[in-house]
Formats: sequence, C-alpha cells, structure tokens
Amino acid sequence: MNVKNNARLEFLGIAENVSFARSCIGAFTAQLDCTLEDIEEIKLVVSEAVSNSIIHGYGGSRDGRVVIEASLYDNRTIEITVLDYGCGIEDLEQAMKPSYSSDPARMGLGFTFMKSFMDEMEVISKPNEGTSVRLKRSFLLREQQAYA
Repeated sequence: MNVKNNARLEFLGIAENVSFARSCIGAFTAQLDCTLEDIEEIKLVVSEAVSNSIIHGYGGSRDGRVVIEASLYDNRTIEITVLDYGCGIEDLEQAMKPSYSSDPARMGLGFTFMKSFMDEMEVISKPNEGTSVRLKRSFLLREQQAYA
C-alpha cells in the first residue's frame, strides 16, 4: 500500500473551524473517486472528531490547536488522524461506551458514530496532554463487499 497523497492541517480549536475541516477533508477524499455519500460520511466523522477536540479537549477555550493529518493510499484507502493538545480523556474505556459523555448536555454518541462509518478507529489519550483519533476507511474493500 503506497501513499498517493497526504496533507496536514493545523488550525485554532474554535467552532468556526469545524466547517473548514469538513470542506478540506471532503475535497481531499474526493481524490479517491468515491461516491458523494462516502464523502459526506467522511466529512461527518471528521466534524465529530474536530468538535470533540474543541468541546471536550479545550472546553471552549480559544487557545487550543487542532491538527488533522490525512493520507490517501493507492488501494483507495484514507487514513485520518485528528489530534489536540487539550485536557485528554481520564477514562478512555468509559468514554468509548455508547451514551457516555463528560457533559450531561451531550448525547455521548461521538465515538460510536465515528466507528460506524469507518473500518478502523484508534483513540490514544493522556490526561493533560491531549487526544489522538486515528480513522481509516477503505473504499475498495467496501466496494468489494457490496458486490460479494
């Protein structure tokens, strides 16, 4: 599996930049010759990951940075990592459970939602250091499964 293209975005962790992240990742994903529905799903997942960084990682502070690293592979696979340097997740196992949220006003479905659209998801987090969410999806694999 060879890298076809890669990109790195870094921006201020504020709500206004969620749509920026969505647009950039959407345009980047389109290079894999996938459907508009596929692109929308990737954009939704990235929105969720970036929003988590802003809301939970930085708690609304306008000082944090969010980084997105994305790679396209020649087998029609995309790998995206969204990372922040925020407060991290105290109990990652608990945070991965459906309906759990550190904020009672939230539904707590972010990780479950992200997992449902991706083939792989890995979350690494250290309290007071930040969180990294690695997401991977193969459009070739999904296409083969659709015709199986």
